[in-house]
Amino acid sequence: MNIAIIGYGNMGQEIEKISISRGHEILKIIDHDTNDKNISGCDVAILFSTPDSAVDNIKLCIDNNVPVVCGTTGWLDQFELINEYCITKNGTFIYSPNFSIGVNLFFRLNKFLAKEMFNKDEYKVSVFEKHHTKKIDKPSGTAIKIADDILKYSSFSEWSLDKDTNKLNIKCERIGDEKGYHEVKFESENDSISISHNAKSRKNFALGAVMCSEWIYNKKGVYTMNDFLNSFNF
Repeated sequence: MNIAIIGYGNMGQEIEKISISRGHEILKIIDHDTNDKNISGCDVAILFSTPDSAVDNIKLCIDNNVPVVCGTTGWLDQFELINEYCITKNGTFIYSPNFSIGVNLFFRLNKFLAKEMFNKDEYKVSVFEKHHTKKIDKPSGTAIKIADDILKYSSFSEWSLDKDTNKLNIKCERIGDEKGYHEVKFESENDSISISHNAKSRKNFALGAVMCSEWIYNKKGVYTMNDFLNSFNF
């Protein structure tokens, strides 16, 4: 495939390496200072740009009939708008706050645990995440996804970064070059239950994004990581 990379930070550079190793060609690289945004001839675009440019970049791909794999977080207030835009334009779009296969399996474990702990009021649930100091959004999109899934099976109606007893607490840390750590804990006076995912490198995120691009480039519609995982019977 001919791939366009939109956003050429650490993730974009990792995606470039993995794409080439899997036999693909990088036809276009667009970063924050790129004036030429012509992506004609590209089979798919992989987007890890800044949150404030994400919507425009997604629309650029859809308008040019280029399937887009988006891992940028921090713009989800316009998520439904983009889904409708993609459907209206007969485009191809897949978004995930995290393209790591391991993290997406963690999402499934989190849903299972949250459902099992429903109405067990002696346990207090919390979410913890830590990332590198250059990460812009806080909490991470992955942590928001984790929290939203817990909310479906809890007495809380929303999450908060503050320690509000009426809301699900998300604690965030920004440390050095931390690749990404997420933990869910259910704690009582007598014991605690926790699950966690620790990213050791960015390679898993990049590999998942490239694999998704290989999967969607000849499809139409709006997809999720669950669609991708289910196609491989994970």
